[in-house]
Amino acid sequence: MIYGVILAGGIGSRMGNVEKPKQYLMVGSKPIIIHTIEKFCVHDKFEKLFVLSPRAWMETTKSMIRQYLGNQAERIVVLEGGDTRNETIMNSIRYIEETDGLDEDTLIVTHDSVRPFLTYRIIEENIKYGLEYGAADTVIRATDTIVYSKDGSFIGDVPNRANMYQGQTPQTFNAKKLKEFYYSLSEEEKKILTDASKIFVLKGEQVYLVEGEVFNIKITYPYDLQVANAFLGNEAALESKSRG
Repeated sequence: MIYGVILAGGIGSRMGNVEKPKQYLMVGSKPIIIHTIEKFCVHDKFEKLFVLSPRAWMETTKSMIRQYLGNQAERIVVLEGGDTRNETIMNSIRYIEETDGLDEDTLIVTHDSVRPFLTYRIIEENIKYGLEYGAADTVIRATDTIVYSKDGSFIGDVPNRANMYQGQTPQTFNAKKLKEFYYSLSEEEKKILTDASKIFVLKGEQVYLVEGEVFNIKITYPYDLQVANAFLGNEAALESKSRG
């Protein structure tokens, strides 16, 4: 079975002095998190969708889902996030195991709640290659030169840009493998994790690259909110033009 896992456990401290986590801020007429969930709702391949939120925001999340998504809310389960990104993902796997069970083909498509502009194609390819290879990661080619510095003061290396990619989400995994690999890591290995794909890399497993989109942005800073609202304005204008 295939599950969508929307990661909304963060508090969004980089957004500045706001009264709520960034995933609950409005973009256009809806909260960011609702825009994101809607992109998953149009796919009938998902058995269920899980939204993992901070404990204090779980009831708000449920209320928003009922308010904006109507009948779609029936297949959406709100769960509590963990202390880290990977622990949050493990919470979703634990729930699947307890309710439906894990088998060799159980697949999870994990996605940042604050990336509301992913496309149907990106999700489709994550599912396709996740099933084929066991792990897939959405990326775009680096367009800027990447500079490496170990101490934050001086350049240590300038890698070949042709081999560099910028990571996005979704990231898709065989759930049984991900659980097994994660709990076999040492505490030192867990400390260096930046995302779940690194778990497969540490275990010598291949992770297939799915081509993302430049506009599949992560809304992190106040400027990103302005960009997101501009995107929505362009989308609305194009839809209105096509209907006219």
